[in-house]
Amino acid sequence: MQDRIDQQRHRPVSPGKLFIGGAWADAADGRRLPTVSPLDGRDLTTIADGGAEDVDRAVRAARAAFDKGVWSRAAPAERRKVLLRIAELIEKHALELAVLGVRDNGTEIQMALKAEPGSAAGTFRYYAEAIDKVYGEIAPTAENVLGLIHREPVGVVGAIVPWNFPLMIGAWKIAPALAAGNSVVLKPAEIASLSLLRLAELCAEAGLPDGVLNVVTGRGQVAGEALGLHMDVDVLVFTGSGPVGRRLLEYSARSNLKRVYLELGGKSPNIVFADAPDLEKAAKTSAYGIFRNAGQVCVAGSRLLVEKSIHADFTARLVAITEAMTLGDPLDLATEAGAVSSETQLLKDIAFIEDGVREGATLRTGGKRLFEETGGYFLQPTIFDGVSPDMRIAREEVFGPVLSVIPFEDEAEAVRIANGTDYGLASAVWTGNLSRAHRMVRQVKAGVVHVNTYGGADNTVPLGGMRQSGNGHDKSLHALDKYTEMKTAWIQL
Repeated sequence: MQDRIDQQRHRPVSPGKLFIGGAWADAADGRRLPTVSPLDGRDLTTIADGGAEDVDRAVRAARAAFDKGVWSRAAPAERRKVLLRIAELIEKHALELAVLGVRDNGTEIQMALKAEPGSAAGTFRYYAEAIDKVYGEIAPTAENVLGLIHREPVGVVGAIVPWNFPLMIGAWKIAPALAAGNSVVLKPAEIASLSLLRLAELCAEAGLPDGVLNVVTGRGQVAGEALGLHMDVDVLVFTGSGPVGRRLLEYSARSNLKRVYLELGGKSPNIVFADAPDLEKAAKTSAYGIFRNAGQVCVAGSRLLVEKSIHADFTARLVAITEAMTLGDPLDLATEAGAVSSETQLLKDIAFIEDGVREGATLRTGGKRLFEETGGYFLQPTIFDGVSPDMRIAREEVFGPVLSVIPFEDEAEAVRIANGTDYGLASAVWTGNLSRAHRMVRQVKAGVVHVNTYGGADNTVPLGGMRQSGNGHDKSLHALDKYTEMKTAWIQL
């Protein structure tokens, strides 16, 4: 396996183009953006720097395909066949896709294989198998009236996805939207577009009709804004930061009032009680729940709440596990924590660490840049102890390998601290008390509450946030709600 990874490591990456209407095209003004690899800080390739004119071309192609009906009016069983073929092609090219993504955004290869092509293939397969089993409804009306509730595709879906897991999160948007019969215009993150451009190729190879999936690369403030303001986009879905999410809502108000669904990250509490059934497992899972992918995970357990009676012992276990993690080249199968995605993000992470020290938190391990001589963007997994809930590192999403450990006295205090944030995406509770587990699930304000684990939820359950972590859901059958319209037929018999 390592030999095959190394063969892909130096494979040339062709300069990118836009994928519009089933064909590759340059940006209208011919501009390109460099793609810098976080592994060594060097230019990997270039991508097209799409603008408003390019977004308009893509939306028009998507609308034409939708109106033509070759996909939108195809039988669900026919769409199923194409989506299954896409899943097969993703699996066939899994290593290529994973390595391409690692070179683009720095995720360690062991995680990338599972979380990117592995997850994406599973997502396409899930919605392929689901869509021909989704039915409308018959209302319980009067004897001489027939009430039918139809579900129809919404039309053109605009999707803006982040750089941390572009293929996985892209699939969460694309697969259900396509399964429901929509056309899609996708805007990847400008620093991690390569795997999604390759996905567009694979979708075409699988038989997805021209114009049904379009990919416009470029800067968020240009291409993303154009997509948000476009009058012919019916639904906009986004995963990313809160400030950008707010702008997208403004764009909806300024344009056609398109529906906007947002997943805006979190500051997720990971709560360990003294009666946790396996403290060593809890410590290891907690370390990997924040430090894998250099902490660049929307559901990362970035706030560790530990009951005071076990605080010293548990924190010592955590530090030991963290310091034993293998850091380094993300394309080495032995690496457990890879690179930060960009120099910009690395500098933000370092600024948070400096703030933590300045505010009086105790730096237990980490905090330094690594392998700077390589030109890459690497940061030691960092643990702060003695963090108070009002510190910046405990309130704001770092989106890096920085963990805040906060002691608590009892269950009530744990709930107060856990909910003492604007976010509400994910959380975890470690306890051997079943009653306590159920109480915490009810009381913690988060879209996902793990119990005696962290992460791993599959496509059968939804992922969505509360409060300022967003609205709407990815994954599960509930995701189809974003991509379908309900229409009532009221028929007098």
